[in-house]
Amino acid sequence: MKTYAVFIALLFAVAPLPSQTLSTRYERYGALIDTQLSTAPFPHPQRANGHMYDSTLYSAAEHYSDSSVAIFIPKGFRKTGSTDFVVHFHGWNNNIDSVFAQYRLIEQFAASRKNAILVVPQGPRNAPDSFGGKLEDKNGFKKFMTDIVKLLIKEKKIRTAKIGNIVLSGHSGGYHVISFILMRGGLTKHIKEVYLFDALYGETEKFVYWFTHQNGKLIDIYTQNGGTKGETESLIEDLNGWNIPHLACNEADASPRDLQTHRLVFLFSPLVHNEVVSAHNNFEHYLEASLLRSK
Repeated sequence: MKTYAVFIALLFAVAPLPSQTLSTRYERYGALIDTQLSTAPFPHPQRANGHMYDSTLYSAAEHYSDSSVAIFIPKGFRKTGSTDFVVHFHGWNNNIDSVFAQYRLIEQFAASRKNAILVVPQGPRNAPDSFGGKLEDKNGFKKFMTDIVKLLIKEKKIRTAKIGNIVLSGHSGGYHVISFILMRGGLTKHIKEVYLFDALYGETEKFVYWFTHQNGKLIDIYTQNGGTKGETESLIEDLNGWNIPHLACNEADASPRDLQTHRLVFLFSPLVHNEVVSAHNNFEHYLEASLLRSK
């Protein structure tokens, strides 16, 4: 009975209360704006009739009609002449609430002490789908970020419409929308770093074109059974053949300085697929090593 009571206490200690809004849940870390935008990924014409996967129909009404976007401004954020952003894309069978709770994105982001704003758009809601909706359209990401900036100016969180550096981060199926943003999103020159959390399933040519033509920084962490090992190690082999400098090692062997000084980083992790974002606080550590300005 005592063990059961302890379990219940721990459950309520880590699980968000149903009555809590996103903004109140994370207010000790900063200000969180939970909004709806017409330029958010969904709804989108390609999912107007839903999406069929493994003989199951995921309806448009339930899975592709949510235009939610969460915007987090950390405590101590300084308004400057331009604003840096980190935009994170979740993977399959997830939503904004579950991603924040499971992967501790806000806690890690706040701990990195970067003077930037975190943006998390709702992708396919609780569906097995990598499609990024409007953000895969030509200039879709530019339109989306323009609306983000307008909203932040209206809310007096920033004072300029000028966008600075952008970091794109994606777990699992989040790779797909990132690859199209790099190719035709409209803000490619602003995107300085990309983090793939067990997410390099394909579209590899788009990532290669970006980091070779834009001098971008890529951190790719992958696992044994996450489905990305073959694609990642094939890319590493290509980089070896092309004599392109990079770091490829076990996750535990990469120092903070390695993360900071190497432009192409490939880390093999002993973690399982759903642990790579938060179990070792990797989201926080990659941001700490980023070019983003500190507070």
